[in-house]
Amino acid sequence: MFLLAKLHECEEKKLTLHKFLMTMGIFSKIFGRKSTDDAETKVGGMEDFMTLIRVYFQAELAAQLNITNLAALPDLRVFKTTLKVPTQAGKLGVGERARCKKILKEMYDMDDQFFKEIDQSIRRRCKSMQDVQPYLLQFQAFVQDLMMLTGNLMKFKLRLPGFFKKALYQMTEKTVADIYNKNDFTDAGVIKTVLAVREYSKRLCFSQKWATDFVYRVVMLAKNEKQPQDSADN
Repeated sequence: MFLLAKLHECEEKKLTLHKFLMTMGIFSKIFGRKSTDDAETKVGGMEDFMTLIRVYFQAELAAQLNITNLAALPDLRVFKTTLKVPTQAGKLGVGERARCKKILKEMYDMDDQFFKEIDQSIRRRCKSMQDVQPYLLQFQAFVQDLMMLTGNLMKFKLRLPGFFKKALYQMTEKTVADIYNKNDFTDAGVIKTVLAVREYSKRLCFSQKWATDFVYRVVMLAKNEKQPQDSADN
């Protein structure tokens, strides 16, 4: 009976998480996914990963800055209410951060150092509520420039099948290393974006290793997304 009860509990948790991720699709539209692709969005895919990353950032901000207004943290609000995460010790963000971290580790294999760098970044750069919006805007710009550069520099290497995980990680690692350290780029647009990424990374206190792990996970998730029918013809 105990085993059956535990299995039932696990199934309920999976269904609740599925409900949350489907609900959060509303917010992920803001980050560039066209509405025509909605029917093909995978639960546990790239959009859900980015949603959970935003939830983790918002939970850490709430915990660090003692934010109590959930209306200011829309992703965290939906996460908390859908998964019914209790507030720990009367402080918003603590329990939600732990729950979100657990999901990201289980679903996407993110390690403790990945979260440690996020915590340190927010602790160093966000001393008050006035720091939050500029910080989040800088992080968004950092991620967009980093992913755009990676796509441009890796090009055909991204076509390597997803089961070559080790090779893809090594290619991603080398590309990110070039972005952080190489100084002989010739294209003016690439040079400008490279310098921007380095500056954002320095301001936000994210390491080259953090950037590599983030990019690699997004690349792997993107490769697993179902491609539109017409893209195969191009």
